[in-house]
Amino acid sequence: MPNNRDQSKKLYDLALQYIPGGVNSPVRAFKGVGGNPLFFQAGEGAFLIDSDGNRYVDYVGAWGPLILGHCHEKVIAALSKQLERGLGYGASTEAEVEIAKRICELVPSVEKVRLVTSGTEATMSAIRLARGYTGRDLVVKFEGCYHGHVDGLLVKAGSGALTLGEPDSLGVPKAYTDLTHVLSFNDSAAVQEFFTQHGDDVACVIVEPIAGNMNCVPPEAEFLQTLRQVCTDNGSVLIFDEVMTGFRVALGGAQSVYGVTPDLTTLGKVIGGGLPVGAFGGKREIMDCIAPSGAVYQAGTLSGSPLAVAAGLAMLEAISEPGFYDDLSARTTRLLDGLNERAAAAGVPFTTNQVGGMFGCFFSNEEHISRFDQVMQCNMNHFQTYFHQMLNNGVYLAPSAYEAGFVSSAHGETEIQLTLDAAEKAFSTLSS
Repeated sequence: MPNNRDQSKKLYDLALQYIPGGVNSPVRAFKGVGGNPLFFQAGEGAFLIDSDGNRYVDYVGAWGPLILGHCHEKVIAALSKQLERGLGYGASTEAEVEIAKRICELVPSVEKVRLVTSGTEATMSAIRLARGYTGRDLVVKFEGCYHGHVDGLLVKAGSGALTLGEPDSLGVPKAYTDLTHVLSFNDSAAVQEFFTQHGDDVACVIVEPIAGNMNCVPPEAEFLQTLRQVCTDNGSVLIFDEVMTGFRVALGGAQSVYGVTPDLTTLGKVIGGGLPVGAFGGKREIMDCIAPSGAVYQAGTLSGSPLAVAAGLAMLEAISEPGFYDDLSARTTRLLDGLNERAAAAGVPFTTNQVGGMFGCFFSNEEHISRFDQVMQCNMNHFQTYFHQMLNNGVYLAPSAYEAGFVSSAHGETEIQLTLDAAEKAFSTLSS
């Protein structure tokens, strides 16, 4: 159990003097739960260690990429080997070709892929490509889905925008957002109606196939198929934002789970082994519109970083082992079953969602959470209390009720039991 967190408080106070809000990304702030953010000094397996030496079972996993846990030996070995060869060259490497080939082999929709340095860069580039390919301007996105801090997509976004109560951002020209149309996630009828009226003008539909930025909300059975059909019928590009789900929920991403093939896919997180990375790829005829092959410009000095590629290749090799995802899913199910049992015993309204090693927890009377409005009606006061109770008992969750959780292969029976013991205490507090 953590003792004091004095050093984190001191570091936060110091950070406030030099960094806006004291953090370099809003999702790290504790505005959604109260208190000050923790500062960490190390990670080991399933654990994070803060600046005061406290250990926490980690269900954030750097927001998804650490599917093998912290400091996995294969990833560290690959990084060490590359460090001896150099940090970067600003030129092409054989490893870039290797990882591109591997991604094309594993992800059903990807025939060609371009590496970038972040998920935001990937989604921004994919939308520009879709517009260039179709010669159209309109973009369709979905309420509560976050696709990075791209100007035209910061409309009813999820993630930190929800946590801070600012779904729209200042500094974004209205002319940009006028070209973005927001529909309800999992509402197939609304999609069909919109395309009946505007289908000829839609360049692309971008969606998180499993929403992970309004907590974890899987798609309804027909929703992704509807998106595929209307895009096919209207000549629009279907973009799956799999920055979070790609290689996280399955080796082929969410598209392999649900059997729906998009035209373009954005990737990130896991393919960098924990280092900054992103990618977008898809149909050959669309990808060939990107410079230097085509007239849609995209560039990046640090794209294909040798370090990120080395770590990513090691990560992809490890998660390609037979049975890896079955085991990861079973561990996650064990965790969620235990949480649901303890919540029920304490009489606390609570439900969960899961796809593979990705999960969501909701303080709600509803048994099935599938829509943005249901997420927004959850008991946020309960979440805040639960978050701090779990933290005080050695479990680190995302400091927001609108973020998914992640289990890694390093989360064994011991770590899960520690989590369930902490949850039992937390639910007891909520029921008293």
